[in-house]
Amino acid sequence: MQAFCKLNGLVAPLDRSNIDTDAIIPKQFLKSIKRTGFGPNLFDEWRYLDHGEIGMDCSKRPLNPAFVLNQPRYQGAQILLTRENFGCGSSREHAPWALLDFGFRVVIAPSFADIFANNCFKNGILPVVLPAEDVARLFAEVAATPGYRLHVDLEKQQVTTPGGEVFRFAVDAFSKKCLLQGLDDISLTLEHVDEIKAFEARRKLEEPWLFGSSRR
Repeated sequence: MQAFCKLNGLVAPLDRSNIDTDAIIPKQFLKSIKRTGFGPNLFDEWRYLDHGEIGMDCSKRPLNPAFVLNQPRYQGAQILLTRENFGCGSSREHAPWALLDFGFRVVIAPSFADIFANNCFKNGILPVVLPAEDVARLFAEVAATPGYRLHVDLEKQQVTTPGGEVFRFAVDAFSKKCLLQGLDDISLTLEHVDEIKAFEARRKLEEPWLFGSSRR
């Protein structure tokens, strides 16, 4: 997993509440577990004017010009600004995969669905919770300022605006450590590989029948 420490990124505003994971990545695209290749189908039903199916060449599909991510001023955005309860619905891990594959490293909202937020931390995305009034102020600034960027610092747990205003956010110590060091569940397990090998060796001696052999 790619570590996250600091980011100075362009902000894209998605002004909707209760965006569920089926809107983030529709169910017909969940047939792969490779973690990559989902970016073209992020928010598929909103980004395109036709119905998307797996295997379609998205470069040839008609775009919805009214959808925010299709607007030229937000191309290359790495920070998604949205409203409360983002990532609700089913617990599909494909949702953060699609966001990451599209290029987002940070999502800012007043609240997130718990499972979605946990999946973000496990896949290199930082979900930042800010009070609704602060999020509303950021929406206003983004709308008024083309090329609006925010500086996000996970170590200091703060978001800084171009004008120097600082918003602090909370994050639990374990999730922060994992994201700063780029540790997913597999990486965390491999930190104990010597202990695991020692346990398996000891168990093989004590319970050899579990390994298809018997002690002589």
